[in-house]
Amino acid sequence: MSQVTAAAEAPDSAVSAPPGLVRDALKGPQALVGLALLATFVAIALLQPVLLSQDSTTKVGAVFAPPSREHVLGLDGGGADMVALLIDGTRVSLLVGFAAALVSAVIGGLVGLTSGFFGGKTDITLMRLTDYFIVIPDIPLMIVAAALFGRSLTNIIVIIGIIYWTTTARLLRAQVKSVRERVYVRRARGLGAGNLWLIRKHVVPQIAPLLIANTVLLVAYAIFAETFITFLGLGDPSVISWGRLIENAFTDDAILNDAWWTIVPPGVCVAIVVLAATMVGSSIEDALNPRLAVGHLSVRRFGLRVLPQMPPRGERSATTPPPTGAAAPGKGRR
Repeated sequence: MSQVTAAAEAPDSAVSAPPGLVRDALKGPQALVGLALLATFVAIALLQPVLLSQDSTTKVGAVFAPPSREHVLGLDGGGADMVALLIDGTRVSLLVGFAAALVSAVIGGLVGLTSGFFGGKTDITLMRLTDYFIVIPDIPLMIVAAALFGRSLTNIIVIIGIIYWTTTARLLRAQVKSVRERVYVRRARGLGAGNLWLIRKHVVPQIAPLLIANTVLLVAYAIFAETFITFLGLGDPSVISWGRLIENAFTDDAILNDAWWTIVPPGVCVAIVVLAATMVGSSIEDALNPRLAVGHLSVRRFGLRVLPQMPPRGERSATTPPPTGAAAPGKGRR
C-alpha cells in the first residue's frame, strides 16, 4: 500500500488544482463585497439576543406609524418596531438558507459522486432519478409538500433542500467523471487502491471547491424560496422571517395605508443577501472554470470587445490588410 500512496499522492501538476485557488478567488473585489455583506447579516443574526431586549412583536406604538427618531423604520400593522422585526427575521431566514443549502449539498454531492465514480447502471439509475426531479415544477412541489407535511421550520428546510439538489448532482457528476480518468487516479487503481481510498484521497479534494461554490449559490436560492413560500402562507406561523413580514404587510393592507416601510425593508434584506451569496459563489465559480474568464463565453460579462480601428480610406496604404471577410483583389464574385 506504500507504493500506492507514493504513486497516487504525486499527481501530475498539469491536471491538479492550483493550491489556494478558492482563497485567491475570495480576495477579488466582488467576493470581498459579498463576504462583507454576508458577514454583516450573520453577525446580526448571532447577536440577536443582545440586540433585542424584548419580544420583537411587542406593540410599542400606533399601527402603521411612519418612520421617526424613536422608530427608524416605523411600525407594522401590529404596532411592532420594524427594526426589531427585521433583526428577528434575519436569524430565521439565514438559518433556513444555510441549512437548506447544506441539505442540498449533501444529497446532490452523494448522488453526483456515486453516479460519476461508479458509472454503468448506477449512473443511469441516479441520473434518471435526477431528471425526474428536474422536470417537476419547483413552486407547485413546494406548495404541495408544505401543505402535506406541515409548516414547521424543519419541514421547510428539508423541502427546499430536497428540491434544489439536482443542480449539484449533475455538476459534480461531470467533474467526478473527469477526475476518475486522470493519470494519477488510474495509476493508483492499477497499483491496487480501492474505491473508497480513491474517493477520499483524490476525488473529494478535487471536487470540494466546486461543491463549496455551488453551495454558496444555493444559499441564495434557499432564502428566496423560503421568502415566497412564507409569503404564500405556507411558512411556520410561530417564527418571524423576512417572508413572514412581507406576508403580514399584505394581510394587514399595508399598501392601502401607504405603509411602504413594512414591505420595502424586508424585501431589500432578501435582495442584498441573495446578491451577496451570488457574488461570492460566482467569484469562486469563475476561478474554478477559466473559460468563464473569457468575455464572450461568460454570461456575467456584458462588455463589448473593442475592435481595431481602420484608418480613413484616403490614408490606407497598399500594405494595409483588408478587413476581415473582405474579398481579395481580383477575387470578386463571379
